[in-house]
Amino acid sequence: MRTEVRFLLAMLLMLGVLVGTNLLFPPVPPPEMTQEVEVPATPGGSLPDGAVGPDGAGAEAPVIPGDTQSSSMGQGSPEMEAGGELVQDDETATPQGEAALPGPTLPEIVVEGPLYRHAFSPVGARLVGSQLLRFDSFTSDGPVNLLPEDAPGGLTSRILVGTDTVDLRQMVFQAEPAQGLQLEEGGQMQSLTFTYQHPSHPFNFQIQYDFHPDSYLVRVSGRAQGLDRGGVLFTDLSDGLAFNETDVTEEARSMAYVANHRQQGIRSRALDKVEGQVVEEGPFFWVAMKSKYFVAGLLAGQGTSGSDEHLGGLIVQEMEGEHRADLVVTQPLSTDGSFDFRLFLGPQDYAALSELENDFKEVNPYGWRFFRPIVRPFVAITITVLVFLHDTLGWGYGWVLILFGVLMRVLLFPLNHKAMRAQLKNMAVQPLLKDIQTRHKDNPEKMQKELMRLYKEHGFNPLAGCWPMLLPWPVLIALFFVFQNTIELRGVEFLWLPDLSAKDPFYALPVLLGLSMFFLQWVSFRTLDEINPQMKMMMWLLPIFMVVIFANLPSGLNLYYFTANVATLPQSWWIANERKKQQAKAPLKLSTAE
Repeated sequence: MRTEVRFLLAMLLMLGVLVGTNLLFPPVPPPEMTQEVEVPATPGGSLPDGAVGPDGAGAEAPVIPGDTQSSSMGQGSPEMEAGGELVQDDETATPQGEAALPGPTLPEIVVEGPLYRHAFSPVGARLVGSQLLRFDSFTSDGPVNLLPEDAPGGLTSRILVGTDTVDLRQMVFQAEPAQGLQLEEGGQMQSLTFTYQHPSHPFNFQIQYDFHPDSYLVRVSGRAQGLDRGGVLFTDLSDGLAFNETDVTEEARSMAYVANHRQQGIRSRALDKVEGQVVEEGPFFWVAMKSKYFVAGLLAGQGTSGSDEHLGGLIVQEMEGEHRADLVVTQPLSTDGSFDFRLFLGPQDYAALSELENDFKEVNPYGWRFFRPIVRPFVAITITVLVFLHDTLGWGYGWVLILFGVLMRVLLFPLNHKAMRAQLKNMAVQPLLKDIQTRHKDNPEKMQKELMRLYKEHGFNPLAGCWPMLLPWPVLIALFFVFQNTIELRGVEFLWLPDLSAKDPFYALPVLLGLSMFFLQWVSFRTLDEINPQMKMMMWLLPIFMVVIFANLPSGLNLYYFTANVATLPQSWWIANERKKQQAKAPLKLSTAE
């Protein structure tokens, strides 16, 4: 059973008990990314006209990622001769007469700072490693690596000019500085530039990465010179992200690509749902590949090079193996051949993502689609409060969750108190309610009239004690999604718990949670003269169901809920004693009917 289904079932069970507790003797109420197109492979591997960008560039059939063909550097160029134009044959593209240099034979150019370590190969200026140094991988030794070990890498480039493709994926680039970059915390931004110059043609391609030591965001700009007309840049973002979590099954369900279309908004698609080839027309604000906690995203530039702040389109190609797909982003070159965009290679840190425009923080949206507008504000507030308490008090997140559970009960004490007083009032009128239902069981019209008088004289409302108790639920639901996706809680240890975002390996917390629920119900029912048989059965069965359902939910969620139940016990005990005092008082009476 999926985690979300378990949680939804738990919510329904609790709702049933909550409403049932207030309706032990129920009265008779008074009347009153644009359309996705899966493109089958065609001979020659071409895409349909207009699939590349909204400006019409590349309307002639371009070559799909992975396929190559001979390319000319300008319209009407002669047939290639030795040492002349680029030759693109199968999966290689080198100046004719020169041997292709495989990536592993050349030294990597490394950019390392306090947050990350990115490694590039000179072949194709290809990103071959992207380690996030502040996060440990749970599937291998060392830090998280965004790229799968068996992947060829990402951020390679191709340029579509008319019907020709200039494939730069196997070209050898010159790097400046050749020794890479070493970034110091609090230091200045530094740049790494890759340049390819064709040996006999004026074609030149340059791409520059600007790295900041204190940010996962990378600014990218470049220019393609020597083309006789405009073109479209194809950037291979990634062919999937690496698995870094202990629960591989859960992480696999999170693998997806997400895109924010300028008109259509945010759309996501699980990688295991990609079949064949999918082409989506832009314009897009950003496109990303995500796992459970990490993301590789390509965002539109900020207009400095005439890019009009949008990406042209995207192409997703199914790959062999589960949860993998090749994601290519297109972007029209400006009139002078320049381009710019931004990269985010890092964790799904809510604060860091919120600093970026166009809702990039929604790259991993919280909650089910129909529920997001409701749960999103609670998620944002909950994360903000938890991080604030953690940073301000210097406590671990385990103790922060305990404090948060107590604070929630203190904050909601007035509402809970009001709800419990409403329960006392409802209990006091139960004898009158039963009497009305018995005396007028054969006269529904008279019964309704008497019930209306009962509501008016004694303020009886069977739901008055119910709705204030529903207010903590949005927080509980928000916490469920917080623990599912929030990077701050990933791998956080507490007492015997190795990871607050994962289940309790000893199932101690779910059992404690079930016991606390049983005790809360027992305290509420112990002063009742008569207990509905169905509610008595639920008093025993609900805690068992909750133990089973919450056993596989994040241990941090169990910790919060258990703490909230324990914090509620004193108030429940007080209301039970007040109920006992209420039973000793003289019964209420209705005024004489007119």
